[in-house]
Amino acid sequence: MSIITKSQGQSVVDAKQSGAKGDGVTDDSKAITSAWQKACSSPTPSKLVVPPGQYAVGPMTFLGPCKAPITIQFQGSLKAPTDINQLKSQDGWIVFQQIDALTLNGGEFDGRGQVAWSQNNCAQTGKCNNLPINIRFNKVTNSLVQGVSSLDSKLFHMNILQCQNLTLSHITINAPADSLNTDGIHIGRSNGIKITDSDIKTGDDCISMGDGSQQVTIEKVTCGPGHGISVGSLGKYHDEEPVIGVFVRDCTFTNTMNGVRVKTWPASPNGICQDLHFENLQMNNVGTPVLIDQQYCPYGQCQAQAPSKVKISQVSFKGIHGTSSTKVAIKIACSKGIPCQNVELSDINLHYQGPDGAGVSQCVNVLPTITGQISPPACTTTP
Repeated sequence: MSIITKSQGQSVVDAKQSGAKGDGVTDDSKAITSAWQKACSSPTPSKLVVPPGQYAVGPMTFLGPCKAPITIQFQGSLKAPTDINQLKSQDGWIVFQQIDALTLNGGEFDGRGQVAWSQNNCAQTGKCNNLPINIRFNKVTNSLVQGVSSLDSKLFHMNILQCQNLTLSHITINAPADSLNTDGIHIGRSNGIKITDSDIKTGDDCISMGDGSQQVTIEKVTCGPGHGISVGSLGKYHDEEPVIGVFVRDCTFTNTMNGVRVKTWPASPNGICQDLHFENLQMNNVGTPVLIDQQYCPYGQCQAQAPSKVKISQVSFKGIHGTSSTKVAIKIACSKGIPCQNVELSDINLHYQGPDGAGVSQCVNVLPTITGQISPPACTTTP
């Protein structure tokens, strides 16, 4: 039975007093969920404490709404089942849903995904949703997530959907470069998301933004290994919501497949992607550090000859420096159906040194505004 104590004006529920063992063997899912329900039902601000230990847990949902602001303090490590069949009951391992005024502090979420990666058949099917996401935030509002670590997720590490005013700070994400489709943080249909002071090492995009991502700020993030920070891919489905207001600044990319990129599918329905700004970025041995790709087709399962109808506008790349691992350091490949508008390149210095000569930039279906020094010279060649 949960025991509630008081500390600094909060009702405190200890998961171990609710029966959690933290021995790495016992399934502690029910005990932790029970403690959550007790804390969530408190009419005054509450805190759920999960003390140091190794907690073996199956799928868990921390479901609101709660009656008052609530804090979760994870002091130990949560361990996911390695058997994927134990995670079929929901599309994420740990889910936080319909909660307002949540503060989530600390904890390591170990997805133990090594076995799952070998079962990922995205390249053959183009479908990548058959594995569980480590942590899902669904309809979480006015909340703070800080000091959380996600390790070896089976699919995405964190997924943010239909959230508002959510800040993620001092997040650590770690998975090997060859872990398929382990996006660090994916954002969709959410407004007012801020990610700051975080370190992401993974096998796919460090941060990706899907349709409906609006007013997203990403600052002081280190990315690598991984595929970079991406807007998209967009335009694969009908009725996608606009992407408006993305700000990526003061970030460092090391040994990543790409730097910052915007990607849309060819033959897409109509869409809007505007007000995107990428500033003060350091690139260390990065493949195509600056990229807009409106012919994104990773598995060859698309009508590549038909143009994308996602309209990209009001995009700036400023203060981007470092080294490119590929000859094409800057590539702005826009749609022939709806060319990009108001694209600005300013103060870019990207050095490439390889056997095939100096680095180049490429532009198609766009006339960018050029200010300051641009190296390699902007858009001197076309694909």
